[in-house]
Amino acid sequence: MKLELVPIPVQDVDRAKEFYSEKLGFVVDLDQRFGEEFRVVQLTPPGSACSICVGVGIVDTEPGSVQGLHLVVSDIHAARAELLERGVDIAEVEDMGAPGKPTVSYAHFKDPDGNGWTLQKLPY
Repeated sequence: MKLELVPIPVQDVDRAKEFYSEKLGFVVDLDQRFGEEFRVVQLTPPGSACSICVGVGIVDTEPGSVQGLHLVVSDIHAARAELLERGVDIAEVEDMGAPGKPTVSYAHFKDPDGNGWTLQKLPY
């Protein structure tokens, strides 16, 4: 089994598409409408095998209700700087770890609807 698509509830599909593609640099794989009741926009983070989708008629959950999605990066400071440059409001990098143990680092941000994301740098 492979996780390949995560639906993200949003209020404004075009605003979400712009945020994920322009500010985060996700690739727009698909933007398809099937009448007024159904639209799917599938976007993939660079280098990822898993995509997200936003749209109309996709999920019934409240916009902003998805929290804790992780984007794993090899250089969290460079990734954070790039997102800041693109206009993303992202928190400072937090290093988590016990003394003498490798550090895991995090930096948190939200999409325009309040869905929560985290950059994560693993110690390996």
